[in-house]
Amino acid sequence: MTAIPSPNIWQDPDGYELENRGVDPDGTIEAAMLRTLGRDGEAPLTGLDLVDIGCGSGYHLPRFAALGAQVVGVEPHPPLLTRARARVAQMRDATVRDRIEVREGGAQALPLPDRSVDVAHARWAYFFGAGCEPGLAELDRVMRPGATAFVIDNDATRSTFGGWFTRAWPTYDALGVERFWRRQGWSVERVDMRWAHATRADLEQVVRLEFAPDAADRILAGHDGTEVDYAVNLWHRSW
Repeated sequence: MTAIPSPNIWQDPDGYELENRGVDPDGTIEAAMLRTLGRDGEAPLTGLDLVDIGCGSGYHLPRFAALGAQVVGVEPHPPLLTRARARVAQMRDATVRDRIEVREGGAQALPLPDRSVDVAHARWAYFFGAGCEPGLAELDRVMRPGATAFVIDNDATRSTFGGWFTRAWPTYDALGVERFWRRQGWSVERVDMRWAHATRADLEQVVRLEFAPDAADRILAGHDGTEVDYAVNLWHRSW
């Protein structure tokens, strides 16, 4: 299996860590996922086996485990795999820590048994539309009856960030990507969230992580402050 390099996290995992800290501080994506699952309470994922596909440095793994899930993070890039394992090893709560395992692998060949997953999560990782069919076939293999998979990706049709995205990548076909997912039998919830960074310097660093220099210069020249409104598509499918 040949992994497809990430243009940002592979090259600058420290910058991506900063970005993750500023993404969705209100927890709107998590709340939308739990609504779809019909779960609430203090540990709403208790009893569920969850896989985070393309977990990167493992940023989301502790949160999923704190919600009660048995968690497997899957990551193909060895340096990020090492970071994810170190993150888990450094957790102070042994009860939560022991619910997490990090495995090397990619979406096209998940290191998981058949029918072993209740919830799959992929956030800005691999599943970007046409071309991800091998990963979708793997989901068909590993998901249990009644399981649900979530794919979080940009909604380039709206929000300030969506405008930045479409100007930076004018050939991106947002409606074509949506048609792809609907043909695969997935549904969408449109989620409004925000980037909220501690300082202007943090916002500038994250914008330069996500955009080419010329595009980043234009974005920062036209946008003040430390926050930006940001729309995402929460694609989901149940088995």
